[in-house]
Amino acid sequence: MLMELGLVVVALAVAFSYPTLCSAWFGKVESGFTKLARKQILSVIVVGLAALGARAAALPILPIPQPQAQDEFSYLLAADTFLHGRLTNPTHPMWIHFETFHVLMQPTYASKYPPLQGVVLAAGRIISGKPFVGVWLSMGAMCAAICWMLQGWLPPEWALLGGVLAVLRWGIFSYWANNYWGGAVPAIGGALVLGALPRIMQFERPREGAVMGLGLAILANSRPYEGLVFSLPVAGALLFWLISKRGSEFWKSVRGLVVPLALVLFATAMAMGYYDWRVTGHPLRMPYVAYEAAYTVTPNLFFLPRHPVPTYHHRLMREDYVNRYSWPRTLSGFLLPQLARVVGIDVFYLGVVLTFAIVMYLAALPYGFKWRQVSGQTRFLLLILAFSMLGLSLEVPPPPHYAAPLTCVILALTLLAMRGLRVWEWHGKPAGLFLVRTVPLICLLMVGVRAAALPLHIPTGPRWCWYNTLPGNLNRARILAQLDATPGQHLVIVHYEPQHDTDWEWVYNDADIDHSKVVWARDMGAAQNEELIDYFKNRRVWAIDADEDTPQLFPYAERPDPSGENEPMRTSSSYVRAGQARNRTP
Repeated sequence: MLMELGLVVVALAVAFSYPTLCSAWFGKVESGFTKLARKQILSVIVVGLAALGARAAALPILPIPQPQAQDEFSYLLAADTFLHGRLTNPTHPMWIHFETFHVLMQPTYASKYPPLQGVVLAAGRIISGKPFVGVWLSMGAMCAAICWMLQGWLPPEWALLGGVLAVLRWGIFSYWANNYWGGAVPAIGGALVLGALPRIMQFERPREGAVMGLGLAILANSRPYEGLVFSLPVAGALLFWLISKRGSEFWKSVRGLVVPLALVLFATAMAMGYYDWRVTGHPLRMPYVAYEAAYTVTPNLFFLPRHPVPTYHHRLMREDYVNRYSWPRTLSGFLLPQLARVVGIDVFYLGVVLTFAIVMYLAALPYGFKWRQVSGQTRFLLLILAFSMLGLSLEVPPPPHYAAPLTCVILALTLLAMRGLRVWEWHGKPAGLFLVRTVPLICLLMVGVRAAALPLHIPTGPRWCWYNTLPGNLNRARILAQLDATPGQHLVIVHYEPQHDTDWEWVYNDADIDHSKVVWARDMGAAQNEELIDYFKNRRVWAIDADEDTPQLFPYAERPDPSGENEPMRTSSSYVRAGQARNRTP
């Protein structure tokens, strides 16, 4: 971040002192860039391939990542479930030993999250055996979709520049491109919705209505709440556009928009209802809602009342949900996270150089500039941004990918600021032109700096910045690889110390637990562990302390500390009987 700030300061100094530096070279580059940009379909393809090629080129220094965050394992469970040819899994008779974060155990065993990210990861495994290929392809599709969206709102050369910036800022080193959490999928949905809007109004063709419907379907199955908030201003604009028409023009617009859009949304609603019914038993009860009701105390939306404290079977889950996520329902408890949210979004989506471009544009506005001088296009994008940020403010402070539908909006507004800055002059010199030209150059230089930082083990800065990748749970991956190479089937009983950081969770399993080579279970104390061991009597049983500096497997019978992570509880037999009574085959 300091390096990026230093480059910005140098660019600013040169812009005021020698703004014509390298003008001829910049002119030649821009000429070739413009020629490509005029071929709009080719531009979209080139951007998508550039994102794929850039991330593939980084594999020697940034190999395929290992999952770390709780959410990642949940999405990987969804992918494995779909690859088994089903939407969910029956509750395991010993489910209490496998309870973990963001995974629904009752009435079926499934990820709590909407299914689309799991579908993407499953596609990656079908293509290559690696779920990361799904992440890789989705990032290429995201950058291409952003370029396509921008072509509907900006001149072609600016749309192509936006696609290039998307590749440089998010397509290589961001955590979106280097874990299984998602981000690209809802960003694609937002780009399709917003890119279809001006095309619908201009051409009134059914295919644009279908594309918007596809974008809405993607949002509904990746980030439903944020997607809904994002889509409401778009729906308002379409409604206003429709009611402004009369007679035959109105019906032409209905055929060109409403019919294909309604058909796609109807099919989406039916599919979502069926999926929810298979997982939760009710077509209007999402798995996310069922999980929150079963485990959480403080809802993710500030205005909802707290839930009664549920009965937890594991101490760490109780402490996590009752203490860690108990957000204060006070004015300061509401306002302080908003500041953190804005900073987090700026750090990830803009960083120093793009924030600098916006700030310089605002500083260069002439004295007496009025709101009415802002174009209708910019006003509408600002409305979507403001409305979405208002919706996000009602959520418990999330990571940046919660705002993923806004990706194309943030980039479009940045490009509009750069267009305005480009014509700004300082004492008759083209200072603004030079500054705008250096923005993509600085972004490219920062990619090189970031690439060099990895082999040199230079710290990468704030967790959610555009160039920070999550390390992955390498210890768990190491143990899993060791067991995969060991003949037979294995049961690993994981022990946590009282101070365990629940962000580093080990207990996640495949969709078909009984037939998995490795099964992970929580240490629940000797008596309850024996019930699990008796169930898996044909497996080799191991114990591991996940909080050691370098966790190592040892035979369960030789474990140094037989105590579990929980206080004394009822034996799991009662839970097993209850689970069998409630269990249904999905």
